[in-house]
Amino acid sequence: MTAPAPSADSRSERERRSRGGATRPGRQAAERVEVVLEHARFRHLGWTLFGLIVGLLFLTKLGTVGQMVGLLLLAVAARNGYSFVRTLRFDAGTIAVDGEHAILPVGLCSGRSRTVPTGELTHAYCLRRAVPWTQASPVLVIEVGDRAYVYPRDWFASESDQRRIIHVVRHHAGQEQP
Repeated sequence: MTAPAPSADSRSERERRSRGGATRPGRQAAERVEVVLEHARFRHLGWTLFGLIVGLLFLTKLGTVGQMVGLLLLAVAARNGYSFVRTLRFDAGTIAVDGEHAILPVGLCSGRSRTVPTGELTHAYCLRRAVPWTQASPVLVIEVGDRAYVYPRDWFASESDQRRIIHVVRHHAGQEQP
C-alpha cells in the first residue's frame, strides 16, 4: 500500500521551513544561517608566480627604470605570496547568525572571528555605488555597535549570500519581518 501524496499545503510548509522561514505568522525562525566565505587562492598564486618571473627578468635584463619596475613586481609577488600562504593556513571564514549570537570573521583567511549577541547587531546593508574602484561592488556592511564589518563581493560565492545575511541581520535588529 502506498502513502497518499502530500498536499500542496504541507509541501509549501516544508519549503518554508527549509528556507528558514517561520511556520506560523508571528513566530520567529530559530534556524541558523551560515554563509561560507570564498578565498581567491589561485588568483594569489597566479600573481605571485607572475610577479616573481617577470620581476626577476626585469631586474636582471633591463636598465635602471626596468629594475625599479622589477622591484615593484617583486613586492607585489611578496604580498600575494603572503596572501596565498594565509589561504593555506586558515579557512576563509564563515558568517553565521542564529537567534542568540552572530559570528563575524574579522577578515578573509585571518583565522579570527568575533562572536556578538544578535541584540548588538544594528544595521546591515550593501554599498553599491559608494565603493572605491579597487573593490568589487556590492560591499556588505554589518554594523555592530560602533564597529562596522565590511565584506566585499569577491568574498562570497554569489550575491544572494549577501542578501541572505542582510535579511537575517535586519530581522534580528527588528527592522524587518521574517
